[in-house]
Amino acid sequence: MATAPLTPYEQGNLNQTTTWADCIAWYHDLARQYPAVLRFEQVGVSDAGVPIHAGVVSSDGVFDRAAIKAAGRAVFFNNNGIHPGEPEGVDGCMALVRDFCVEPERLATLGTTVFLFVPLYNVDGAFNRADTSRVNQDGPEQFGFRGNSRHLDLNRDFVKCDTLTARVFNELFTAWDPDVMVDTHTSNGADYSYTMTLIHTQADKLGGGLGEFLRAEMLPAMYAGMDARGWPTCPYVNPVQDSPDHGIAEFLETARFSTGYAALHHTIGFMPETHMLKPFRDRYESMRALVDVALAFTVQNAPRIQALRRAAKDAGRTQAEWPVRWKMDEANPSSFRFKGYEAKYKKSVLGDYSRLYYDRSSVWERDIAYYNRFPVDASVPAPQAYVVPQQWREAIERLEWNGVRMERIDADRMQQVAYYQIDSVTSRPTAYEGHMFHDDVVLERRHASVQLRAGDVLVPLDQDNARYAVETLEPLAHDSFFRWGFFNSVLEKKEAYSEYVFEDEAERLLVQEPELAAKFEQWKGEHPGLLTNQEAVLDFIFANCARYREPEWRRYPVFMIER
Repeated sequence: MATAPLTPYEQGNLNQTTTWADCIAWYHDLARQYPAVLRFEQVGVSDAGVPIHAGVVSSDGVFDRAAIKAAGRAVFFNNNGIHPGEPEGVDGCMALVRDFCVEPERLATLGTTVFLFVPLYNVDGAFNRADTSRVNQDGPEQFGFRGNSRHLDLNRDFVKCDTLTARVFNELFTAWDPDVMVDTHTSNGADYSYTMTLIHTQADKLGGGLGEFLRAEMLPAMYAGMDARGWPTCPYVNPVQDSPDHGIAEFLETARFSTGYAALHHTIGFMPETHMLKPFRDRYESMRALVDVALAFTVQNAPRIQALRRAAKDAGRTQAEWPVRWKMDEANPSSFRFKGYEAKYKKSVLGDYSRLYYDRSSVWERDIAYYNRFPVDASVPAPQAYVVPQQWREAIERLEWNGVRMERIDADRMQQVAYYQIDSVTSRPTAYEGHMFHDDVVLERRHASVQLRAGDVLVPLDQDNARYAVETLEPLAHDSFFRWGFFNSVLEKKEAYSEYVFEDEAERLLVQEPELAAKFEQWKGEHPGLLTNQEAVLDFIFANCARYREPEWRRYPVFMIER
């Protein structure tokens, strides 16, 4: 066996994590020493101009992506360092790749599966190094920062894709189309005995045979595998009240998060979250075990996973209805055998209130409620195709980055379409990851004949990437482009009026437009207190009259060609 080059973590006191420069230099050296096992190269740059790298480990020396995909080989993807203050996956991945290089028997366990990895994703945050940003965390001694150079959390950026880094990820992920992904993290939250907790692609949301396979086979096997390795694991501890005693809920990871984004591509995703209060060495060891267990299961079950993914993509081509929102079933929890510490309260010395603390001397083990069912909350009929007018290039670009097949309209034409009229929008009062996110949207489905122009984009749903298109273009979806504000300009009326002039015009409109008059009478009955408010009265007439209606105002600009 060749001498194993020690990673920066292994060279220290086991409470230190590598720097970006040491990490990348170490991988380059390893790739030069073992060119038949490892290919390591730059795949893009961050918003701050820092190179982003990815590596491929192959047991037979084949690294060409096209050849690997043409051969139908499974791809396991390990993403690390999206939050550089949660770095155990960064160091663990280095040791795993090294072991593949120096241990032929370890490499052979991959079979035909390819190990794809990003060693350190948030390269900008890795340079913002200190020991202060993770206030509740036990080590390492120095670590990077959660935000990138634009102060954005990259684990909220997968769909909106504000950053160059997220664009690199979208294109890399789409090109390789991994079958399973593990994105490594450290938790915040309650105190308990487990070092490792696990978020996974929510099985109901993943849906179909793939979701059932995850719930019934893959997750039990992974929990059993972690037990066998001495790292008992529980679902991510997301208490439904103030502590796990009252139950925990699965995390509905929507498409802004890595595991939710993976689901748009029918990829099984895992987000292991080691417990922040455990020593860094334990978190490192448990993370290595988790990636090993997930990888071994993927290798062993690759044909089934690939077949289930293929079936999900095929089903999407002819699906009559698409779920776009899911909601936790609060009435029917299952249970999980949980090992916890007793939650207690005592008077705070800082203020006049009681504070929560966990008594580690009082250990308990019992079944707690586990809310792990998320039935469909909203569905939409599947169109034959969407139409995205060419001026909405931000949406079109992201569809392209995710491999969505599109067709450009070659000549102007009138087209009968369905569309949404936006009745109301409720947005967050403060910025969320650079956007005024729309939490609640009320829509009315309508039909019209609209002018399409040469260069507008057709997005047919008879394709493998139908799910990505549906969950980004349907405004009701959890993380649609609309909710992230890509189409905000249609929410603004462009013309206004002068009250003293429009007062007379409004009287004429009520005579000329019976439908407007009927609406106005209904409005008056429902809002008698506003009849003394000239602006409210005239605004209603101006907004609802036919003569001065702006067709684009509150009309969602993505159309649907119905089947």
